[in-house]
Amino acid sequence: MQQRNIGIQEYAALPKGHNEVLTAANRLLLQAWRGFCIKKKLFSVFITFIFLSPAFSQEALLSETERYYDFLALQGLTERSYLNFRTLSDSVWELDEDAAHPWQGHNLGIRRNLFGDVTMRIYGPELFTSVNTAAPYGQNDGALWQGRGFNAAFTAGVRFEGYGVEATFKPQVSFSQNAGFAIMDSPYDSKYGYFWSYGGNAGVDAPQRFGDKPFFTFDWGDSEIRYSWKTLTIGFGTQSIWLGPAYLNPILHSNNAPTYPRLDMGLRKQPVTIPGLDWYMGDVEFRIWTGYLSESDYFDNDDTNDHTMFHGLSLAYAPSFLPGLTLSANRVCLVAWEWENMKYIVPLAKNRDEDQKASFSLSWIFPRAGLEIYGEIGIDDFVGGGFWGYIRYPFHTMVYTTGFKKTIDFISIGERKVFGVIALEWHDAEMSQDFQYMWPYTFYFHHKIIHGYTNRGQFIGNGNGAGGNSQHLEFSLYYPEGSFSIFINRNNPDNNFFYREMIEQKATDTSFGARYFWSWKANLVIGANTEYFLSESLKIGGGVVYNLILNPLFYYKDNIGKDEYLHNFSFQLSVKYEL
Repeated sequence: MQQRNIGIQEYAALPKGHNEVLTAANRLLLQAWRGFCIKKKLFSVFITFIFLSPAFSQEALLSETERYYDFLALQGLTERSYLNFRTLSDSVWELDEDAAHPWQGHNLGIRRNLFGDVTMRIYGPELFTSVNTAAPYGQNDGALWQGRGFNAAFTAGVRFEGYGVEATFKPQVSFSQNAGFAIMDSPYDSKYGYFWSYGGNAGVDAPQRFGDKPFFTFDWGDSEIRYSWKTLTIGFGTQSIWLGPAYLNPILHSNNAPTYPRLDMGLRKQPVTIPGLDWYMGDVEFRIWTGYLSESDYFDNDDTNDHTMFHGLSLAYAPSFLPGLTLSANRVCLVAWEWENMKYIVPLAKNRDEDQKASFSLSWIFPRAGLEIYGEIGIDDFVGGGFWGYIRYPFHTMVYTTGFKKTIDFISIGERKVFGVIALEWHDAEMSQDFQYMWPYTFYFHHKIIHGYTNRGQFIGNGNGAGGNSQHLEFSLYYPEGSFSIFINRNNPDNNFFYREMIEQKATDTSFGARYFWSWKANLVIGANTEYFLSESLKIGGGVVYNLILNPLFYYKDNIGKDEYLHNFSFQLSVKYEL
């Protein structure tokens, strides 16, 4: 048979066993080509495996993606990886790729296999901006302080996991124009400090304004290094903590303040089975930590008290015999930054130089109904009189947050549905009425830990205020191209400022009622925001908020019976690209 040279396409079409028509050189060349094609296919599969492996991912607290996953958890499509203690590293979400949901097909965060058991997740980049026309407005935004004027926060990061090690680098850089607005007189060394204190130095480091100039802030954000063996874990970093089930206003810990260095250890969500009997009793979670809090530049001029030691302990249990129920308890202790005070990490260690607080919460999810109900109560002191004191008046220093979330099958677009979520939350941090017979008090103030419950000038707990209340109603829609939500909120940031004036006053003196009854500071907030996928990985967001501020400066001294109004608008724009 005559041998001849052929082209690649003709060679590819030859059945096996017909290579005899080829010259030796042509055979070697074209066999190399066939081998290259096979390797190319294998390489393509390998690349796909590396770069498109979405097994599960960690999400930043209160990000729209995390809230979306939580919405799916209410429907039973995924499950929370935590019970009570939540950080970026603990907010892990697994979702079946074939499960139908509104955002199916969009990039919700991809973990890439690098080699062996090592994976990588890239966060962002993400840019958030806002403009507040008349006054500061913002909450649960980390180190960013959204003052009057233009504000911006930029974050991006990367996370590596492998062989039990987790390394996350996700800092935040923020800018605040910090334009001027009217503030009240301050009793602290800085004229920008909070507007009241009590009992000499007792007060709080929560500036009304952070100086009189624009400023940049660098924060390590959700960065940390961690090692885990099964569910046992130990880590050091600055990741924000969210304690409890609250949607907006947790009692003891949120991401409202800048982050702080922290060492923690404990047990992640862990099933408990009785040995020998193979009885599943439910899930438990435990975490204990020590952190390093700092004073802002707008509190006092004493350099010896700039830092506070912050101990925390969190316990949670989800019983197997009551599916969906989670019970949790949290305890924190603030004490002066001295190494000998490490002993106060033990809950029973106490004296008058520390500030301990605790909270107890309940959350119950009913996936078949798409419903969650929750509540959290906090206490800040021991009721006098021991056991009988708790019978006599158990509400001493008590504050609370309660609410619910409910999903709704809204409408259908072709084969894909649009879902709604209703969220209602009621929060109250006003001082208990027994203090009318004692002294002025606020949950986040203290007479020994004079910075109060803050880090770098912002509240560690809820961002609503030191001694006020909040009612929040929100309705959200999730559809194939994004989300949309509207909300209304009414709040008082600090009613204790007035309640302290009534201590030891006689009820028959009606002049006090006339002076203070008309002078509450209050906010009515109405807003809407949306996020839209321009592509599978690129998402833009926007929002507009109207904030009516009633009596912005507590006009109780000169304007009896008169209300003052301030109309503030907040405009927000964000862009995020998932790499």
